[in-house]
Amino acid sequence: MNEQMLTETAGWLGVVFYVFSYFLLSTGRLKSSSYIFHSLNALGAIGLIIVSVYEKDKPNIAVNVIWLGIGIYAMAKRFTDISGRN
Repeated sequence: MNEQMLTETAGWLGVVFYVFSYFLLSTGRLKSSSYIFHSLNALGAIGLIIVSVYEKDKPNIAVNVIWLGIGIYAMAKRFTDISGRN
């Protein structure tokens, strides 16, 4: 598999993760505070960051880095909130 095909695959996987997480949220199968929701969004962001870097698409790099940061922040906050409760 060549580099272009790998990066395009990462991008499409990113799309799948984003859409799937939104579908699960919209159908009530996930809560917006769940680790799975944020993990799927983080994986989606990573996939789209990879393809955006390859394509030198700076606006998409920016929005997906921000999206990834929000997901990581939400998971970390939830983890610290839970682990702080003894």
